[in-house]
This record gives sequence, structure tokens and C-alpha cells, in this order.
Amino acid sequence: MTARAVVTGIGVVAPSGIGADAHWSTVLAGTRRTGPISLFDPAGYPTRVAGEVPDFDAARYADGRQRVQTDRWTHLGFAATRLALADAGLPEQAPDPYGWAVTLASSSGGNLFGQRELQRLWGGPTRTVGAYQSIAWFYAASVGQLSIHHQFKGPCGVLVAESAGGLDSLAHAVRTVRRGTPVVIAGATECPLSPYALACQLRSGLLSDVADPERAYRPFDVAAAGYVPAEGGAVFVVEELGHALTRGARIYGEVTGWAATHDAAPTDPDAGPDPTHYARALRLALDRAGVRPHDVDVVWPDALGVPAHDRAEAAALRAVFGDRTPPVTTQKPLTGRAHQGGSALDAATALLAFQHDLLPASAGPERPAEGCELNFLRAPRRPRSRIALVGARGFDGFNSALVLRGAAPPPPGDGT
Repeated sequence: MTARAVVTGIGVVAPSGIGADAHWSTVLAGTRRTGPISLFDPAGYPTRVAGEVPDFDAARYADGRQRVQTDRWTHLGFAATRLALADAGLPEQAPDPYGWAVTLASSSGGNLFGQRELQRLWGGPTRTVGAYQSIAWFYAASVGQLSIHHQFKGPCGVLVAESAGGLDSLAHAVRTVRRGTPVVIAGATECPLSPYALACQLRSGLLSDVADPERAYRPFDVAAAGYVPAEGGAVFVVEELGHALTRGARIYGEVTGWAATHDAAPTDPDAGPDPTHYARALRLALDRAGVRPHDVDVVWPDALGVPAHDRAEAAALRAVFGDRTPPVTTQKPLTGRAHQGGSALDAATALLAFQHDLLPASAGPERPAEGCELNFLRAPRRPRSRIALVGARGFDGFNSALVLRGAAPPPPGDGT
């Protein structure tokens, strides 16, 4: 019998707040958390708005040695992982190291650390870099540090697929559970906010240069002008169902289907992607979950905020669902787009919605652009089937989709 994988812990460290409760409160209130970049001086850049994690103190989640050896992106990963373990009721140190694993996604690595060290190399009197430059920037740095600190010695790995990787991480965690590892840490955090990282993103032509944080990031809207970058994300405890039930864990939901495809073409900000392969990923995920399109309760889209890409995503959804799409909701305008961390955050929002028995309203669009007239959720409502489809598109052709089936909410007055 194929093992079933459920989510028993959620750790959020995002512009919407630190902790799942803080994030959910921001989502329900529809409060925009993007603002002027403060991690460095962005005065010379056309994009000066981003989503930053508020009041983040790395010393609460990582010791002095870990902070010296790693980048802010990894500090966010330490925090999200500790929050997820606590939420799941699991210890900080794995009691069975080879039965616990960690697989995270990363799109940009340790940007701030790398920027600082390279500036020392080329602009400082010593013309040197610190010893940890060799590892702190690397995509697998967070996975390695978490594996060492928490004693996760099962099959570990890192996925690099831009925004799509946050969903791929959860899919990989399910496969790992089915191969016999009962506990897997999955998800993604990002910190793409350094001068170098911003310059790289600007090269894509997809960033918004609107100065007003309230209007800078407006996916599917007639005024869409690109995306706003963000840091943070979400980390999950993915657990084999029997293991979770044996210890009496609270279950948020189950990952029942997933798929990944590729466009085999570079990202074009003007023409936009061909929706065919993205639609195929959505269909495959539904088929593998055994879910018919009309049974889907809600869709969380990629919501890039670039007009051509938004039209392509809307076309893909119509190709899968027809003209009557399920309710569509996105909270990315509230937080910014945290690349792989952003798709993980969408999955966290979906699971929290089922836990709270309430699908949150979409943060826009105010006026859907031509070709983007989807069934946007304008007011919160109770879920019907408790099935969510989450989609993500990575730059240069990555497409991923994930089907989540939410567990029944606890009875009133039950604090579990």
C-alpha cells in the first residue's frame, strides 16, 4: 500500500509576519506589507519597493557561529524550520536521524553574504574574502546547515527551479515519504534583496518600477506593471500518515497530486509564455490526485503581474477548467513575489485556509485586464470540497502544480 504524506507543521517567515498565525491575520485583513527596500540603499535602481520580513531577529533562531557562517536567507530558513517543528509538536533534534530528511528549494542563494564578501575582495584593503564565502552563497547551504543542526540524516537535497521549486520541494518530500522516510522538512525561503540580486532580476525585464507600494504589484490587473521582489517563505513538516496518527499529530492536509513540465523556451517579458505546458502541469496534477476539474474548491495562481504572463496563465486555467474556473485567489500583492519561497507560502495559505475553514479573498485585481477575467474570490467563503490547486511558473520555462486536500477543521472549542 502506497504511503500517504500529510502536512503536520507550518513555519512562516514572510513579509506577512513571523509565524503561521501572523501570516494568516495579514491574509484575512488584506494588509499590504510591501514597502521601500531597507536592506540596502536602492536609490540607483528603478525598482525600490519590496517585501521584507518585519522585525526579524536572526539571533532568536540561530546561534552566533551559524549567523557568521551563513546568509540572511539561511537565517530565515532556520527560523521557518524551528517554527514548523514546534507547530508539529516535534523536537528540535531528530530522535531517529536517518528517518528524518530535509529538501528545500532555493532560487538565489546567499546574496547578501556574497555581495559583502566580494566587495571586501575588490574594494577592501585586505583583498580577501572570509572562509565561509565558499559555502554561504551556495544553493544547498540552508539544507546543509539544517541537516547538521537538527540531525536530519535521511535523503536530503535542494531544488532549483525559480518559483516552481517551492512546489517541487513538497512533491519531492512526498516521494521521499513513500520511499520509507517518515519525516521530511520541505518548502523554501528566499532573500533576493541585495544590489547584485536586484540587478540580476532587473535584467529579466519583469520587475515593477512603480514607486507607490500600494500600486506597484497588481497581477491580472489593467495596471499590472511587473512584480515586486520579496524575501521569506514557508517550511513544512511532511509526515507519513501512520507516523503522524501514532503520535496524535494535528494534520493540516494531504499532498495528493503534483506535476512539473517545462516550456523548453526562455522567458520573454513581451510575448509571454506558451500556456500549453503550464496547462499540462495543472491537468497532470489533478489526474494524479484523482480529482476532476469541477471538484476543485480554489486555485492559487502564480500571479506574476506581467501582462503577457498573466494572460498566458489565465489561458492555461481556462484550458483546464473551461470558461467557468473555480474561485481564484492570490495574496502575492500583499507580500511581494518571494520566488520559490512565494509558491511555498501559497501552499501554506491554502492549508491554513482549510484549517480555519475559510477561503481568503483575493488581493486584487481591482479591474481585470483583458484576457484575465477569471473567477476571483472577492469575499471570504467557506470551502466546499477542501481541494486546492496551487500553480507556479519559474523563469525560463519551469511549470509546477500541486493538489492539496485539506483536513477537516477541528470542532469549535478544540484547540488541537
